[in-house]
Amino acid sequence: MRWPRIIALLILGALLVAFFHYTLPQRDILRITQTEIIRQDFSGLNRIFYARGDTGSAQLASRDLRLINTVDTQGEVHVFRNEDTGFGWPPYFKLDSSDLQAEAANLISTAADPIWVAVTHYGWRSRILTTYPNAVALRQVAGPDVMLIPWMPITILVLLLVVLFALWRLWERFEARILDPLYDRAAVFWSKSLDRLRGK
Repeated sequence: MRWPRIIALLILGALLVAFFHYTLPQRDILRITQTEIIRQDFSGLNRIFYARGDTGSAQLASRDLRLINTVDTQGEVHVFRNEDTGFGWPPYFKLDSSDLQAEAANLISTAADPIWVAVTHYGWRSRILTTYPNAVALRQVAGPDVMLIPWMPITILVLLLVVLFALWRLWERFEARILDPLYDRAAVFWSKSLDRLRGK
């Protein structure tokens, strides 16, 4: 009986980690090399990884997708989509993707004269599903070695742990005050019923 419970808890833990890794904001220091707009079809498995297009626009199976192309200090490329999240999930309330695209275009630089930018984003890059993380904010920084402390993810995770601890304590109290006496009464009732059936 132990192994199924352990496996179930491991699967649940892995799903929670994946959910938070996808949803919580991450920041990378990169150099923007290009911005572009491509036509993207949203008819396969990748549909769930995309927002609903610009807030207020019609929802189509195929639409223009803004991309921000970047490169890191190691020369590895990173591609971000730039979509409104609106008032849906995840709750970034991003309504300014056009402004962000203009800001990204203004921060384009070359390797000879780099401008380093902290890109705040969420989501995953999958070449198989053709998905990109969604950039939600850009901020110019002094250089590629700037230390960025992820205050928002830390705060969200700490608050979540506090809530989970409070719920666990409430459950313990509920179990001690309500469930344990019920179990005891049921055990006594069962024992007496067996005694009656045996004719004692």
